[in-house]
Amino acid sequence: MTKKTTSKKRRKEFQTRKAILDILKQQGPQDSQTIAGQLGVTAMAVRQHLYALQDEKLLTYTEAPRPKGRPAKMWELTAGANKFFPNGNSELLADMLGLIDHVLGAEALGQVIDMRAQNQLQVYQARLAEVGSLAERLEILAEIRTAEGYMAEVQPQEDGSFLLIENHCPICTAAQACQKFCSAEQNLFRSLLAGASVQRQDYILDGARRCTYEIRPGVDLAPEKD
Repeated sequence: MTKKTTSKKRRKEFQTRKAILDILKQQGPQDSQTIAGQLGVTAMAVRQHLYALQDEKLLTYTEAPRPKGRPAKMWELTAGANKFFPNGNSELLADMLGLIDHVLGAEALGQVIDMRAQNQLQVYQARLAEVGSLAERLEILAEIRTAEGYMAEVQPQEDGSFLLIENHCPICTAAQACQKFCSAEQNLFRSLLAGASVQRQDYILDGARRCTYEIRPGVDLAPEKD
């Protein structure tokens, strides 16, 4: 096998494994058959990649019982897989926040985060200026957030509400250091979606796989307190 052929093979393997990581990041635990169906390859080929990723400590699995046959292996990401997703220099940001808090105090830190949220609001409002319906606004908001590394999507619900889902948090380390980021985010969404109720349902910092917000047309609640 030539070096060129080997390089091409390795590149294809990397692309397939990254696609597997993306599926598990966005959809949560999946079995090999489901992943294979989405990638258009055989389950046997997917299993080879899954075990290779497990050897690299990027995946783990739990067994789920089936009505017949062996339990299904439900594969999911480990914390080590986060390095393959945008982190927005989250660790550096967390360090900077700690220094601001130590040198200038909690009030100054809160002002910095509020200013960041105001800047975000202005940028987002410019993108949404000509958009009328709530559904359209949410789709554009999800596009913006995805470009920022949040892997966001919108799911319409049967009762007329929507779920705004963020499958990844690129500033998770910073948010762990200062949860004011999270309340500022929710209030940002409320300002952008005026007249709609925005309630967080799933929360990464509480151990959930992703953050989700239920968006309901109607009168919004008061901004979340820090």
